Amino acid sequence: MTLMAQITLKTKLSLKDYVKMETLISALIKFRDERDWEQFHNPKDLAIALSLEAGELLENFLWKHPQDADISKIKEELADVFAYALLIAKHYDLNVEDIVLDKIAKNALKYPADKAKGSAKKYTEL
Repeated sequence: MTLMAQITLKTKLSLKDYVKMETLISALIKFRDERDWEQFHNPKDLAIALSLEAGELLENFLWKHPQDADISKIKEELADVFAYALLIAKHYDLNVEDIVLDKIAKNALKYPADKAKGSAKKYTEL
């Protein structure tokens, strides 16, 4: 069995989880369309918005210990990051589950557990 097949078997989303993901995406699209914002939601601008929201997420950790970050603000910014990422995926008709599992499989090859465990080194340095 291939590494990708093993990862897929271990981590495949259930139908219930898939429905939740589709419900999230549908809710985002409904919110966007009720405001006629699709005209602004091209991939470039969505990617810029995602980056800006990721910066706002980082701001919650600036000059403090991670445990001192305000969880309610973390939730707000993470929701924005996820929302823009999902809208980009929807634009390109990408299956979020598939692309994340594919990336995990690629990283598993680049970072074998026996070499990478406990190490923060880049795969080229293992």
